[in-house]
Amino acid sequence: MAILVDRDSRILIQGITGGTGRSYAERMVKHGTPLVGGVTPGRGGQEVAGVPVFDTVAQAVAATGADCVLSAIRASLALDAMLEVFEAGIRLAVLYTEGVPVHDAIRMRAYARARGAVLLGPNSAGVISPGRANMADIADTSVQPGRIGIVSKSGTLTYEAIDSLAARGLGVSSVVCLGGDPVVGTDHVEVLRRFEADDETDAVVLIGEPGGSMEHAAAAEAARMRTPVVAYITGQLAPAAKRMGHAGAISGDRSVTAAAKLQAFRDAGCAVCDLVTDIGATVANRLAT
Repeated sequence: MAILVDRDSRILIQGITGGTGRSYAERMVKHGTPLVGGVTPGRGGQEVAGVPVFDTVAQAVAATGADCVLSAIRASLALDAMLEVFEAGIRLAVLYTEGVPVHDAIRMRAYARARGAVLLGPNSAGVISPGRANMADIADTSVQPGRIGIVSKSGTLTYEAIDSLAARGLGVSSVVCLGGDPVVGTDHVEVLRRFEADDETDAVVLIGEPGGSMEHAAAAEAARMRTPVVAYITGQLAPAAKRMGHAGAISGDRSVTAAAKLQAFRDAGCAVCDLVTDIGATVANRLAT
């Protein structure tokens, strides 16, 4: 079992004829991800990587039965694109685009929730269930199937976590990247609940950042879970009131620092890591107890 995407998913790429969309399509087809088509207005009737291109998401859904969308379009088009996606009945969208205005992100998040859909992003590296489906900016060859879930704000740190787990002989059930912007469509809590319900996930690695309250809510959720959670928060030595890489990673008062968030996970009974390279050993030790 996996969460969010698997072999039965039917995936579209919004912006498939652009450079990023075309690159994703070629990789998906090569590695067996169930890509069924793409969408670019005015390009309907073409093909990319052997799959058909449609003018609208609604046309693509009607023709292919698609239920997932990876969107790689300009930030200025993101709001209209996401409204079109969810209006067409798509259940899961990954918005890879960064630089989306905060007010646009708020509106698309609200619309997704009203439709009962899941939105990852803006600025999300995506989701992958290794060996089943890959809607992520993560190479198929870099991650092996296994029984550890990962939920992360950062795509780059996710690679580090995957490597640290692999060094201990541990593979991954699913990886979910939430997005690095101040407003994103899905939080850690929702993903933790999905992993808790997955009988093929034995532990979850949670990667967070300074700024905001998402990790505090996640710690409270982790305290109620049977599935063990191992937490790593980046920016542990970051100066106050500084932005660090992601737009959402802004150190502020003491309650949103990395140290405060790590303490919240300790208080919840979770194992925590001082270094991202400690993740594999920490997970292995937690599973052994």
